[in-house]
Amino acid sequence: MLRFVTTNEGKVAEAREYVGDEVVQFDFDYTEVQSDDIGAVAARGAREAYREVGEPVIVDDSGLFVDALGGFPGPYSAYAEDTLGIERVQELVAREDSQRARFRCVIAYCDGGDFAATPEPVDRGRRGQDVAADERGRATTDDQVRHGEGGRPVKLFEGVVPGTVVPPRGDGGFGYDPIFEYDGRTFAEMSREEKNAVSHRGRALAKFGEWFAEREPAD
Repeated sequence: MLRFVTTNEGKVAEAREYVGDEVVQFDFDYTEVQSDDIGAVAARGAREAYREVGEPVIVDDSGLFVDALGGFPGPYSAYAEDTLGIERVQELVAREDSQRARFRCVIAYCDGGDFAATPEPVDRGRRGQDVAADERGRATTDDQVRHGEGGRPVKLFEGVVPGTVVPPRGDGGFGYDPIFEYDGRTFAEMSREEKNAVSHRGRALAKFGEWFAEREPAD
């Protein structure tokens, strides 16, 4: 059994297309630490979720990275959506010379076993509440962050899809889908199958699924 830490059933269905029916939804409110890198956020979430359930888990984190805004909203995409709204984000981007952007997704896997972990970026500017959270067992030193705290390595899989920020179009999808155009259509104008075939999450899941199929069970 592989637990996908998410409240979005659509993500679980998408993961099953790449990994199989052993993927089940796991509703767990892990601590989303403040970091400028979505890989670090997903990795720490995976370790925390594994500590909670004691079984293999995956956590995903994603964001919209706009070139002309220095990567903003990036790891703060959910916050920007909630506070500004996607229309306001699109208006900000429209003022720039370029509307190029990327959707990025990172899948983080942890099963308590010993495997070649993915080196993670070290965020040296974490906020006080994140450091306090480390008292519950999260990594606190550069070496622990890179190699997995408490003997719990994490493997990261990234998917990226380039596109353009445009005025909202389409009724499907969620989040920034209506303002993200890929190959002439926004993600909100695509069917679920069409979107999954080209999406950042689909690309990350494809990489993970290939690796997971060869992964021996943890001891």
